[in-house]
This record gives sequence, C-alpha cells and structure tokens, in this order.
Amino acid sequence: MKKTHRSVPDCPPALGPYSLAVSSAGALLFVSGMTPWNPTTGTIERGTITEQTRLVLENISRIVEDAGGKLENAVSCRVYLSDLSQENFQAMNAVYGEYFGGDHPPARATVGAQLPGAFDVEIECIVALE
Repeated sequence: MKKTHRSVPDCPPALGPYSLAVSSAGALLFVSGMTPWNPTTGTIERGTITEQTRLVLENISRIVEDAGGKLENAVSCRVYLSDLSQENFQAMNAVYGEYFGGDHPPARATVGAQLPGAFDVEIECIVALE
C-alpha cells in the first residue's frame, strides 16, 4: 500500500506524471528529485550552488514534514550536480552538512548529471517514517 503526496504547501507542484513523495506501507518516504524552487516567487532560482542547495533542502524538509517525517531520519540521498567540480562539490557539501551533519547522516551518492539549464542542483532522498 502506498500514499502519494502530490501537493505540499510552499513546495513546487508536481508538473508531470510523478508525485513529490510517496510513502510505502507507512515505513519509508521516497522524495522525488527537488530543485531550487522558491516558494515566495514561484520560480526556480538560479543562484550559487550554495543558494540552490539550500532551497532544494528546504523544499525537501517541507515535504518530509508534511508527510509526518523528520529530515534527521533520512536514510539515503542522491545529489545531482550539473558541474561536478571540486568547488561545486564542496559548496554543496557544506550546506548539505547543515541539514544532515549529525552523528547518523544518511547514505549518499553524488553524481555529475546533465540537468536542465535552469538549475545546477537536484536532490532526492528516502526517509524512514516513525
């Protein structure tokens, strides 16, 4: 049994045939790849990697909380960077550590990817629900 989360306040809408997140049998929440969408302007923000990563993780945090979860219970993340340079990786990693830097950070893969030109960072994650 699964529950889909297609609409979350202050988060980007699901613009295609996908859900923002799906919880499976109440145990895991699968959050779709999030982009640096700004809920105030309703647009994708093309700022620095630091700014984009922060917006992405704020969107993920809102989705997780809306589903009844906690970001600290993330078990796995995938980070996609359009330019996987050392500078971009370090900038993303610094912000990522603010959100997941506790004693039990989630597993993670960081991948260089061909993302649409509108943004440079996309992150998806899996969160254990209590």
